[in-house]
Amino acid sequence: MRMDRAAAVAAAIICATGALAQQSQPAPPPAAPYGSPISLDQAIKAATAAMAKAGDIQVPNAVAVVEPSGDLVYFAKMSGAPYSAVQLAQQKAVASARYRRPTKAFYDGIEGGHPFFLTFPGVAGAPGGAPLIVDGKLIGAIGVSGGNGDQDMAVSGAGVDALK
Repeated sequence: MRMDRAAAVAAAIICATGALAQQSQPAPPPAAPYGSPISLDQAIKAATAAMAKAGDIQVPNAVAVVEPSGDLVYFAKMSGAPYSAVQLAQQKAVASARYRRPTKAFYDGIEGGHPFFLTFPGVAGAPGGAPLIVDGKLIGAIGVSGGNGDQDMAVSGAGVDALK
């Protein structure tokens, strides 16, 4: 009888802890609806702002801008950017466009113990990819690579801000 009561108390604690953990996680914001694909002029404007920020923080970057499908619209590589940054910038942009969220979300999920994100096709689990949203609609995404995660986020953020 004592064992049954102890088991019941333990089960209640486990269930309550699980319920609390589920309640403490906020729901992700809804993804922006698709808009008209980014124009070349908009892509150049976002990339130019991103490269200016990279210059300000003295971190040479590669910058890729894609439309919502993930197809490349504009690409630039600053002198001194690592060769690996070319493909990484493009992968971050594509993942951000196709999944309609910053690649930092995948990074955070993986770091938080959810490696299943690595099974998503084309996912980039590194910061530096960000959706480009104009008038509440996704028109594309920007991906940058060349610095650490915080630097890449700052550079891609400058590209995002240029279209606001």
